[in-house]
Amino acid sequence: MIHAVLIFNTSGKIFSLISARPASLCNFLDAPELEGFLVHKPEAGLGLGGPAGVEGEKLRVVYRNYATLYFVFVVDGAESELGILDLIQVFVESLDRAFENVCELDLVFHFDEVHHILSEIIQGGLVLDTNVEDIEIAVQNAAKARKESFATANPLALGAGGVGGSRGTGGLQTPLGWLTGKLTGVNTR
Repeated sequence: MIHAVLIFNTSGKIFSLISARPASLCNFLDAPELEGFLVHKPEAGLGLGGPAGVEGEKLRVVYRNYATLYFVFVVDGAESELGILDLIQVFVESLDRAFENVCELDLVFHFDEVHHILSEIIQGGLVLDTNVEDIEIAVQNAAKARKESFATANPLALGAGGVGGSRGTGGLQTPLGWLTGKLTGVNTR
C-alpha cells in the first residue's frame, strides 16, 4: 500500500537523507533516522501509520530524482520497490503531458491539477491506472468538463453566445445578454 507521496526540491529531513546518497546506490531505503515517522502505528489513526497494515511494520522510502525535483513514495512491504519506481515514472510522464515540460512552478501554482493526476493513478493507497494515455485522456476530459461547467454556471460568461446569451446556459438569459438586448434596441426608435 502507498502511504504517502511527496514532491519536493531541496528542503526537509527526507531530502537531507536522499541528497547525501551517491547516485550509484539504489533508489529505495530504510531510514533509521525516520523510524518515528516510518513505523506503522495503528493507534495513531492518521498520517503515515493509517488504519491498515501490520503494527510495527517498517515503511520504505522509494524515490526518483528529475532535475531539481524529488518524487518520493512511502510504501509498506506489500509494494514492489521496482514497481513503485515505474509508477513514479508514469506519474512524471503524466505531469509532463499535462503541463508540457513540467517544472517546479507548475506544481506549485497548479497543485490541484497535480492532485487530480495523482488521483487518476492512485486512490486509497492502491494503484488504479498506469497507462499514460488513459490518464491523459481522463485529465483532459475533466478539464473540459470543468470549463463547460464554469461557462454554464457563470452568468457573466462572455462565451455564452448570441445576443440573448442563451446558448450554454440551458435557455436562461444572462444579465449580460439581457443588457446587450436592451442596449441594441435603444437606437432603433
